[in-house]
Amino acid sequence: MTRPRTPLLAADVVIEPAAAESPSVVLIRRANPPLGWALPGGFVDVGETVEAAAVREAREETGLDVRQLELLGVYSDPDRDPRGHTVSTVFVGRADGHPVGADDAAEAAVFPLDALPPLVFDHARILADYRAWRARR
Repeated sequence: MTRPRTPLLAADVVIEPAAAESPSVVLIRRANPPLGWALPGGFVDVGETVEAAAVREAREETGLDVRQLELLGVYSDPDRDPRGHTVSTVFVGRADGHPVGADDAAEAAVFPLDALPPLVFDHARILADYRAWRARR
């Protein structure tokens, strides 16, 4: 049987720095197009769960070990990624330490929620959903 063509699967993480004094998140400055600031994340490997991919990508791009993953949502707009149709499962997690950009990230930094840089993909929408999620907790 021929397999149908389907969207690529990704996993992203809204990382809450445990030591932050105000509501903050870790972002990466992408080293590859599309260039700009984004949530840590990337493609899920064959045989890997989306949770494991989220933790792995966060570690690879920021050096942080993310814990306490909670599902924020699934983002599937065909236009969310200019490289092609990608579906992302997005988690919220916590991490200790200072992020350091590595792998696909030219830089990693902590940003207060009220002072975010311009974001690529649909990550501004995801962080708006994250704000609403935090408000319900």
